[in-house]
Amino acid sequence: MSNLNWKPFVYGGLASVTAEFGTFPIDLTKTRLQVQGQFIDSRFKEIKYRGMSHALHKICKEEGLRALYSGISPALLRQASYGTIKIGTYQSLKRLFVSCPQEETLLVNVLCGILAGVISSSIANPTDVLKIRMQAQSGLCQGSMIGNFINIYQQEGTRGLWRGVSLTAQRAAIVVGVELPVYDITKKHIILSGFMGDTVYTHFLSSFTCGLAGALTSNPVDVVRTRIMNQKVVLGSHIIYKGTLDGILQTWKTEGFSALYKGFWPNWLRLGPWNIIFFITYEQLRKIPV
Repeated sequence: MSNLNWKPFVYGGLASVTAEFGTFPIDLTKTRLQVQGQFIDSRFKEIKYRGMSHALHKICKEEGLRALYSGISPALLRQASYGTIKIGTYQSLKRLFVSCPQEETLLVNVLCGILAGVISSSIANPTDVLKIRMQAQSGLCQGSMIGNFINIYQQEGTRGLWRGVSLTAQRAAIVVGVELPVYDITKKHIILSGFMGDTVYTHFLSSFTCGLAGALTSNPVDVVRTRIMNQKVVLGSHIIYKGTLDGILQTWKTEGFSALYKGFWPNWLRLGPWNIIFFITYEQLRKIPV
């Protein structure tokens, strides 16, 4: 335990908040694209957006520029908690298994990434529910973060705040278990090959690669997770999606396989820049002599 330190936690949180703020409008369009076109949920049956660029334009035109940051408060709060715990736990777990980065293996990194993703996402789940609910709402009828929190708690109880927690943990296990190890391994091989040193260009290329890998593997679970978190479950109401497998099968059956990759482009175009901003910020913070 003597190898554990506070730096990865603090640097991870700061870098996560920076990346989230810079890419949030793309994340909002992803959420809007993923919740639309549900034949079994009348609230979101209409197809309003034809793609990411159309969604950005239409939201700006109908709801104003501020609507692109609907749900930014819980999103930043989520990254301040989720990002802090995720990176700190991942880096700390790696040092418990191996003493130095040169000894790391893909298997160890994947295992540490999965554990870090599950732990951090489970703790931060209420902020994720708040973010998705606020993103799915029209900017014209949206309340405050505290107001939405109280509303969810009063209508759905504590379980409402942890709605979709298993899906969130599953998605985080996939994303973190893929992205962080892919970044570490890509960076390690680039440096060892002599192609580039430990520079910002190496960080850029490694983060771009891990963003693509994360988007490809996580999108189906992300679609179902978004829909489960967005569905309101009050006493006597019908539960549309009962879990991960049920959500995937229902979506596939009613909308086709391609529906599981709804919002893929904004998902990748968010994860790509998000990871680039995050890792470059994180690597620069690590170089600060503290």
